[in-house]
Amino acid sequence: MRLFIVTLLLILNSGHALSTEAPFQQASISKPNPDKLWLRSHAAVVMDQHTGQILYQKNAKAVLPIASITKLMTAMVLIDAELDMQKIIKITRKDKDTLRYSRSRLPVGSRLNRKDLLKIALMASENRAASALARSYPGGKSAFIDAMNAKSSTLGMQQTHFSDSTGLITENHSTAKDLAILLKAAWQYPLIRDISGTGKDAVTLQRRSNTLEFFNTNRLVRRSNWQVGMSKTGYIKESGRCLVMQTNISGRDLFIVLLNAQGKLSSYGDSGRIRQWLEKFDSNQQARNSTHNI
Repeated sequence: MRLFIVTLLLILNSGHALSTEAPFQQASISKPNPDKLWLRSHAAVVMDQHTGQILYQKNAKAVLPIASITKLMTAMVLIDAELDMQKIIKITRKDKDTLRYSRSRLPVGSRLNRKDLLKIALMASENRAASALARSYPGGKSAFIDAMNAKSSTLGMQQTHFSDSTGLITENHSTAKDLAILLKAAWQYPLIRDISGTGKDAVTLQRRSNTLEFFNTNRLVRRSNWQVGMSKTGYIKESGRCLVMQTNISGRDLFIVLLNAQGKLSSYGDSGRIRQWLEKFDSNQQARNSTHNI
């Protein structure tokens, strides 16, 4: 009898071990394996928008120049100031890029309202527009830059610094981790979402009566097979190709940060690789669930 009881206890304990092991194994496959994703970007973060869970990160704390990703912070500071968005601002020689001589479609003397300047600064990454927004801020550019750094500090972006509103200088730097925080904050601004998620739009120059059409610098916004709710691209030689965006992949709302990709199309290639990685994972999960339900 004693031998029978001992044997029975061993069987029950073995069954208990099996029942506790199964949930652990299931939890270990609850998110895609980051080792299965290879990206060309030097630094990256893929974050679940709603839970804050980091699905993938690569050199997420590396401090790097961020180029025109800067303009997301420019937009937030401008909107926070609650300035008259219909006020007409004149493009002056002070807005010309004398560092990199980047191309602009806004001639000196052009007049646009603040909202249109913000529109083309965010969507088309127009540097003269971003410069004019900072220059016309109460207190001028220096006050605007102070507000940018104060905002980043308030958000907890500990490795981020801004020295101008355009991103043309290398002193504007951040990390992929900090920029995920920036994306989360920028998502709270409906105007930023509306502008940066638009594929193309037009503005009319005051007193010239000519209309200029601008396209979003993120080509994925204009593709029907991508759902992009907010985005910004950036490029200077020192930063490489940068792309940040909110998107939905396989039913997941995500924030994606890609920094310092070498090659004009590399950040788009990385976006596609992230998409395939998640879709394959979800497909495998569905197959497992189907097998368990048989």
